[in-house]
Amino acid sequence: MTSAFLTKTSDTLGALASGMCLVHCVATPFVFVAQTCSAVCCASAPTWWRLIDVAFAAIACWMVYQSARASTKLWIKYGLWIAWATLVFVIFNEQAQFVPLSNKAIYVPSLALISLHLYNKKYGTCSHPPNRLAQATE
Repeated sequence: MTSAFLTKTSDTLGALASGMCLVHCVATPFVFVAQTCSAVCCASAPTWWRLIDVAFAAIACWMVYQSARASTKLWIKYGLWIAWATLVFVIFNEQAQFVPLSNKAIYVPSLALISLHLYNKKYGTCSHPPNRLAQATE
């Protein structure tokens, strides 16, 4: 993919990846409860399932980078990076238990990333950069 393509579609791809991450997080309890197993098997998700979290975090990082680079609003840039950092913290906290958090804590940064990407797509980027010389003469 070219850089121009990623810059134009990073908010769409970022919102999509964050949405898929959210679906993954919502589906997790249902997938493991639906399994016919002992009560202790659901305490730990398989490694491949946890790696999906890491994959979503990596994709989200790239899309946040592209979107923040193209955004004209400083607060959107900070918001995207803060939401991404919070998402990564929650993902790693689920595995390492640094801080006791609810399993639902991951929904907040996921929804924030979706919202920020969609807002940035609509209001945060200029398709035509302003002509600074023309503005200075007016």
